[in-house]
Amino acid sequence: MAVAANALEPSVPDGFGVNIHFTDPRPGEMKMLADAGFKWVRMDFHWGGTEREKGKYDFRAHDRLMTALDEHGIRALFILDYGNRLYDNGLAPCTDEGRVAFARWAAAAVEHFKDRGVLWEMWNEPNIKFWKPAPNVTNYIALARATGKAIRAVAPREQYSGPATSLIDMKFLEACFQGGTLEYWDAVTVHPYRQKAPETVLAEYAKLRTLIDKYAPKGKRIPIISGEWGYSCAWKNFNDDRQGKYLPRQFLVNLMAGVPLSIWYDWRDDGTDPKEPEHHFGVVRHLLRETKPAYPALQALVANLRGYRFDKRVETASPDDFVLLFRKNWQTKYAVWTTNAAPHEATVCDQRLTLTDTPQYITPKEKTR
Repeated sequence: MAVAANALEPSVPDGFGVNIHFTDPRPGEMKMLADAGFKWVRMDFHWGGTEREKGKYDFRAHDRLMTALDEHGIRALFILDYGNRLYDNGLAPCTDEGRVAFARWAAAAVEHFKDRGVLWEMWNEPNIKFWKPAPNVTNYIALARATGKAIRAVAPREQYSGPATSLIDMKFLEACFQGGTLEYWDAVTVHPYRQKAPETVLAEYAKLRTLIDKYAPKGKRIPIISGEWGYSCAWKNFNDDRQGKYLPRQFLVNLMAGVPLSIWYDWRDDGTDPKEPEHHFGVVRHLLRETKPAYPALQALVANLRGYRFDKRVETASPDDFVLLFRKNWQTKYAVWTTNAAPHEATVCDQRLTLTDTPQYITPKEKTR
């Protein structure tokens, strides 16, 4: 049965996901992905690739992917995206015919995969080049609303989200909200990319939370989802080790901010050019023959906090220090790190620790009588 996105209060690692670029995994790949701790994948659901003849849909590739995901208990976030050469010259829908066709196709896809826990997303980064020929928020809103109406007509309980903006584009987001998209969306997805530390996202999330609450229908709580966000090892001043420190911090910061689903970009490196940033977002190498430090870093997070839920950030003497309290029934654990470049001593749970920029996971010592 589908789980409502706005009801998610996940324990670790239920809200951890990763972007993929395939419908047919390589031998052993899905197990490798699951063993890392990922419970979701985000994948394109191309209109042009699934409707090659008007009104006829072919979802077999995604059927195969869903079978592979089901075997490992992984859920899908599918992106309803991109143009179709049969309509509007392959550009983003901009006519009534194109919008009707897209909405009809989207509703057919949602109905086909109904009750399988899929979260559907309206396009990918429509505020930049992925909306052809150029971003147009008015046309995007018209398509998002038409698609929402079509989905609600055939599968009212299925989960539908958007707008998957590049960065947290407040101007584009507010325009969408003013246009009535929150009437249909069960979550707001954003891509908070940055070359700064993950913790710098917190102020932006707070502003977005206020904006959503301003425009959301009365009584409807709409979560923020981090739908795509990662760090390339080929960026200036970045490397594999820094990426490995930032992945768990990114997921932990999102939990602290009340973000129930975090999608890391990317699963595997897209290539091997050492100077091409797009080739180095993965947590595994291009040919799956080697993992990068981000892979065991996620495994460590999951191994230490599996089944725990975020409770609160504990106040410390320094705003650079992060001490996050997690609970599972009567048990407690802490995730601790600092954003300060210099390691330093601190007391956490009556234990003297050296805080570094790598998360540590602390179990309180039992008190003796």
